[in-house]
Amino acid sequence: MTTQFKTGRPALANSTPNPTPALTRRSLIKGLSALPVLMSIPALARSATPKPAETAGSMQSSSHFLDQPDVQAFMQRMVASHGFEASALERSFGAATFLPKAIELLRPARPGFVRSWVSYRKRYIEPIRLRYGVEFWKANADTLAKTEQKFGVEAEYIVAILGVETLYGRNTGNFEAFSTLATLGFNYPPRAPLFLGELEALLLLAREQCRAPEHYVGSFAGALGVPQFLPSSWRNFAVDADGDNVADLQSSIPDVLASVANFFVKHGWQYGQPVCAPVSFTNSASPEAVQALLDLGIEPTLNAQKLREAGAQIPEAATPHPAALIDLTSPDAPTEYRLGYPNFYTITRYNRSSFYASSVHDFAQEMRQRLGISRS
Repeated sequence: MTTQFKTGRPALANSTPNPTPALTRRSLIKGLSALPVLMSIPALARSATPKPAETAGSMQSSSHFLDQPDVQAFMQRMVASHGFEASALERSFGAATFLPKAIELLRPARPGFVRSWVSYRKRYIEPIRLRYGVEFWKANADTLAKTEQKFGVEAEYIVAILGVETLYGRNTGNFEAFSTLATLGFNYPPRAPLFLGELEALLLLAREQCRAPEHYVGSFAGALGVPQFLPSSWRNFAVDADGDNVADLQSSIPDVLASVANFFVKHGWQYGQPVCAPVSFTNSASPEAVQALLDLGIEPTLNAQKLREAGAQIPEAATPHPAALIDLTSPDAPTEYRLGYPNFYTITRYNRSSFYASSVHDFAQEMRQRLGISRS
């Protein structure tokens, strides 16, 4: 999912025209080497609602949801704006569970925490995840080729997203989505508008798919399915590629691949264009000048002249492309600088973290090299 929000923790989910960062991607999956090498999503993705005892996170009584005035106001708005039945909404909120674990996982990192690009990259660019990526690609080569041709998104980046997000469906999360979004929307003020919007989108999605809202299971940020789309992203970007009239992000490989590609295209992906490139600075470059470029953010607005004036030593091939300066910092290693081009910015629409986008790019390049795919 994609989510467009950013926390102090590693990336969450997929973005909506919107970021997470989705996982419980905060740590490596234990025992990956013991997992069978599965080639199809149905055996991997979770599609059933977990039993209450299996729902992620500590749970508290849910009776307070219906007692909250803002919940009552939300329900009234759903009735007035979208024609929902008040009794059905009352049943959903009455059965919802308050999940403090979701709030705990979403909160910014503790004071003094310093992110490390070196550590973050190792979490995703590692042998087991890469091996599964190669096997997934080989097992779905024809579908990937068709998706690339139709949408104009290089296959390696689609494969990389799925590897980074959920390890090809092996780690889609076990938080009941309605309860998660209700918890965050009504009990986490820093992100309440985002999650209330996603709660609304989940209800609309469930109605469109003729499913009960509580049947969706995903990440601690409400991201769903193999590509970890937030509900609004599912509604806006999911594609029915296998022709069964359902955009299935849980068990249809063609739908999953096409939906990720469609998300990229709708956020500006340009086929055949660079994503990022390393950049260094001369010894005479002032820290203030470099910081001024970083302060401009991740949207690519810099030209080659501006970069060189600040002391950047950029490759000649990079001069025609607008770029942003990206700093990948680690507490015990030199900062790595990259130029982020428009396609890099597109990846950050999936998740606003520059660490995340850089990991997706590096994963994609590893896939391409391991499979011997040449991009001219």
